[in-house]
Amino acid sequence: MSRFSLRPLAALTIAGIAVLLSGCSGPSVAMQPAESAAAPECADVTVRLPDTVDGLEKRETNAQATGAWGNPASVLLRCGVPSPGPTSDRCISLNGIDWIEDASEAPTYRYTSYGRTPAVEVAIDSSTGVSGTNALIDLQDAVGMLPQTGECVGPDDLLNTP
Repeated sequence: MSRFSLRPLAALTIAGIAVLLSGCSGPSVAMQPAESAAAPECADVTVRLPDTVDGLEKRETNAQATGAWGNPASVLLRCGVPSPGPTSDRCISLNGIDWIEDASEAPTYRYTSYGRTPAVEVAIDSSTGVSGTNALIDLQDAVGMLPQTGECVGPDDLLNTP
Protein backbone atom coordinates (compact mmCIF):
# COMPACT_ATOMS: atom_id res chain seq x y z
CA MET A 1 0.00 0.00 0.00
CA SER A 2 1.41 3.40 -0.89
CA ARG A 3 1.88 6.21 1.58
CA PHE A 4 -0.71 8.37 -0.20
CA SER A 5 -3.49 5.81 0.15
CA LEU A 6 -3.13 5.81 3.95
CA ARG A 7 -4.02 9.49 4.28
CA PRO A 8 -7.73 9.03 3.48
CA LEU A 9 -7.87 6.07 5.87
CA ALA A 10 -6.18 8.11 8.62
CA ALA A 11 -8.56 11.02 8.02
CA LEU A 12 -11.57 8.71 8.28
CA THR A 13 -10.21 7.18 11.48
CA ILE A 14 -9.65 10.59 13.05
CA ALA A 15 -13.14 11.73 11.98
CA GLY A 16 -14.64 8.57 13.48
CA ILE A 17 -12.84 9.09 16.78
CA ALA A 18 -14.01 12.71 16.88
CA VAL A 19 -17.62 11.60 16.38
CA LEU A 20 -17.31 9.03 19.15
CA LEU A 21 -15.76 11.50 21.58
CA SER A 22 -18.34 14.18 20.85
CA GLY A 23 -21.06 11.67 21.74
CA CYS A 24 -19.66 11.31 25.26
CA SER A 25 -21.14 14.58 26.46
CA GLY A 26 -24.37 14.23 24.51
CA PRO A 27 -25.80 16.71 22.06
CA SER A 28 -25.67 20.40 22.82
CA VAL A 29 -28.76 22.08 24.20
CA ALA A 30 -30.60 24.02 21.50
CA MET A 31 -31.22 27.60 22.61
CA GLN A 32 -31.95 30.99 21.09
CA PRO A 33 -29.55 33.83 21.87
CA ALA A 34 -31.00 36.92 23.50
CA GLU A 35 -31.29 40.21 21.63
CA SER A 36 -28.06 41.63 23.15
CA ALA A 37 -26.12 38.36 23.52
CA ALA A 38 -23.12 39.93 21.78
CA ALA A 39 -22.73 42.60 24.50
CA PRO A 40 -19.23 42.49 26.05
CA GLU A 41 -20.83 42.23 29.50
CA CYS A 42 -22.44 38.94 28.46
CA ALA A 43 -19.02 37.57 27.57
CA ASP A 44 -17.95 38.36 31.16
CA VAL A 45 -20.96 36.42 32.43
CA THR A 46 -20.47 33.46 30.10
CA VAL A 47 -16.84 32.81 31.03
CA ARG A 48 -17.81 32.76 34.72
CA LEU A 49 -20.70 30.30 34.48
CA PRO A 50 -20.27 27.55 37.07
CA ASP A 51 -19.66 23.89 36.21
CA THR A 52 -22.61 22.89 38.39
CA VAL A 53 -25.87 24.55 39.39
CA ASP A 54 -27.79 22.99 42.29
CA GLY A 55 -25.79 19.80 41.71
CA LEU A 56 -26.53 19.65 37.95
CA GLU A 57 -23.64 19.39 35.48
CA LYS A 58 -23.13 22.11 32.89
CA ARG A 59 -23.91 21.22 29.26
CA GLU A 60 -22.85 22.68 25.94
CA THR A 61 -25.29 25.02 24.21
CA ASN A 62 -25.55 26.10 20.58
CA ALA A 63 -26.13 29.83 21.17
CA GLN A 64 -23.99 32.74 22.28
CA ALA A 65 -24.21 33.92 25.92
CA THR A 66 -26.24 30.94 27.10
CA GLY A 67 -25.83 28.19 29.67
CA ALA A 68 -27.62 24.95 30.50
CA TRP A 69 -27.39 22.49 33.38
CA GLY A 70 -28.83 19.00 33.86
CA ASN A 71 -29.83 16.15 31.58
CA PRO A 72 -32.52 16.85 30.62
CA ALA A 73 -31.65 20.54 30.90
CA SER A 74 -33.48 21.86 33.97
CA VAL A 75 -31.74 25.25 34.27
CA LEU A 76 -31.36 27.49 31.22
CA LEU A 77 -29.62 30.88 31.18
CA ARG A 78 -29.60 33.62 28.52
CA CYS A 79 -27.64 36.83 28.88
CA GLY A 80 -28.63 39.91 26.90
CA VAL A 81 -32.37 40.01 27.44
CA PRO A 82 -33.96 43.45 27.79
CA SER A 83 -33.71 44.92 31.28
CA PRO A 84 -37.15 44.96 32.90
CA GLY A 85 -38.66 48.29 33.88
CA PRO A 86 -40.54 49.02 37.08
CA THR A 87 -42.98 46.25 37.86
CA SER A 88 -45.33 45.06 40.56
CA ASP A 89 -44.19 41.46 39.95
CA ARG A 90 -42.47 39.64 42.79
CA CYS A 91 -38.86 40.69 43.27
CA ILE A 92 -36.42 38.46 45.12
CA SER A 93 -33.11 39.76 46.45
CA LEU A 94 -30.41 37.11 46.88
CA ASN A 95 -26.93 38.11 47.99
CA GLY A 96 -27.04 41.52 46.31
CA ILE A 97 -28.70 40.43 43.07
CA ASP A 98 -32.36 41.21 42.43
CA TRP A 99 -34.54 38.88 40.36
CA ILE A 100 -38.06 39.38 38.97
CA GLU A 101 -40.00 36.11 39.21
CA ASP A 102 -42.43 34.97 36.53
CA ALA A 103 -44.44 31.98 37.76
CA SER A 104 -46.98 32.05 34.90
CA GLU A 105 -45.65 28.73 33.51
CA ALA A 106 -45.20 26.91 36.85
CA PRO A 107 -43.60 24.50 37.57
CA THR A 108 -41.16 26.25 35.23
CA TYR A 109 -40.18 29.56 36.76
CA ARG A 110 -38.48 32.36 34.86
CA TYR A 111 -36.24 34.81 36.71
CA THR A 112 -34.89 38.01 35.12
CA SER A 113 -32.16 40.00 36.79
CA TYR A 114 -33.40 43.43 37.83
CA GLY A 115 -31.29 46.57 37.91
CA ARG A 116 -28.51 45.11 35.76
CA THR A 117 -27.78 45.90 32.13
CA PRO A 118 -27.91 43.82 30.05
CA ALA A 119 -30.20 41.51 31.95
CA VAL A 120 -29.98 37.75 32.46
CA GLU A 121 -32.93 35.39 32.20
CA VAL A 122 -32.89 32.04 34.00
CA ALA A 123 -35.57 29.40 33.41
CA ILE A 124 -35.80 26.71 36.08
CA ASP A 125 -37.88 23.54 35.78
CA SER A 126 -38.71 22.90 39.43
CA SER A 127 -40.55 19.65 38.59
CA THR A 128 -37.10 18.00 38.37
CA GLY A 129 -36.32 18.87 42.00
CA VAL A 130 -34.18 21.91 41.24
CA SER A 131 -34.30 24.63 43.89
CA GLY A 132 -34.76 28.05 42.32
CA THR A 133 -33.02 29.70 45.26
CA ASN A 134 -30.02 27.37 45.09
CA ALA A 135 -29.74 27.79 41.31
CA LEU A 136 -29.81 31.58 41.48
CA ILE A 137 -27.24 31.62 44.28
CA ASP A 138 -24.97 29.32 42.24
CA LEU A 139 -25.19 31.80 39.35
CA GLN A 140 -24.55 34.92 41.46
CA ASP A 141 -20.81 35.25 40.74
CA ALA A 142 -21.41 35.26 36.99
CA VAL A 143 -24.48 37.53 37.05
CA GLY A 144 -22.79 39.83 39.56
CA MET A 145 -20.36 40.85 36.79
CA LEU A 146 -23.11 42.90 35.14
CA PRO A 147 -23.16 46.60 36.02
CA GLN A 148 -25.81 47.39 38.62
CA THR A 149 -28.07 50.25 37.54
CA GLY A 150 -30.90 49.89 40.07
CA GLU A 151 -32.55 47.67 42.63
CA CYS A 152 -35.94 46.42 43.67
CA VAL A 153 -38.00 48.60 45.97
CA GLY A 154 -40.95 47.69 48.10
CA PRO A 155 -44.02 49.55 49.36
CA ASP A 156 -42.13 50.84 52.41
CA ASP A 157 -39.46 52.32 50.13
CA LEU A 158 -42.10 54.10 48.07
CA LEU A 159 -43.88 55.53 51.12
CA ASN A 160 -40.61 57.05 52.37
CA THR A 161 -39.85 58.80 49.07
CA PRO A 162 -39.80 62.61 49.41
